[in-house]
Amino acid sequence: MKRLFFGALVCALLSAAAWAALKDGDTAPDFTLPAAVGGKSFVFKLSEALKKGPVVVYFYPKSFTRICTEEAYAFAESAENFAAAGAKLIGVSADTIETQIEFSSKECRDKFPVAADPNLVAIRAYDAVRAKPGPNGATIADRISYVVAPDGKIIYAYQDPEADKHIENTLATVRHWREEHKN
Repeated sequence: MKRLFFGALVCALLSAAAWAALKDGDTAPDFTLPAAVGGKSFVFKLSEALKKGPVVVYFYPKSFTRICTEEAYAFAESAENFAAAGAKLIGVSADTIETQIEFSSKECRDKFPVAADPNLVAIRAYDAVRAKPGPNGATIADRISYVVAPDGKIIYAYQDPEADKHIENTLATVRHWREEHKN
């Protein structure tokens, strides 16, 4: 019964936006990127983070832009809810680590890390390259959120240029996953 409810919830959430390129059940590509949290840099490795529970990997176009800043604020406001559900957060953009060091403190409010992917390694692996280049002609990430289960499988993918549903949908998915895996 829980399985049917979870599947119906995910289908309902996904129907609200275009489908991301990687789908439910796909193996999430592992990645290691320079990242920052609270203005301090470190190395983030997805496979290591998954050892502690699900990970929300959200890709966004550009740090310090209006919608990306709003999204970072919203994830920061919900960071404790994600942690209570046992999930880690990581934002990824094509920005440099220097930019992410500043963004992690100012816009992410020291609540969760953001990774620098200027060579588009993870962005390409997750099929998150935005079709339209950024204002300066650079290749950037599209706004896509994935929830990756500890087994490395994607259990939710959501793509929408607006930020407002990314937090709500990924948190609902993490909470339902946790309910199914309480034992």
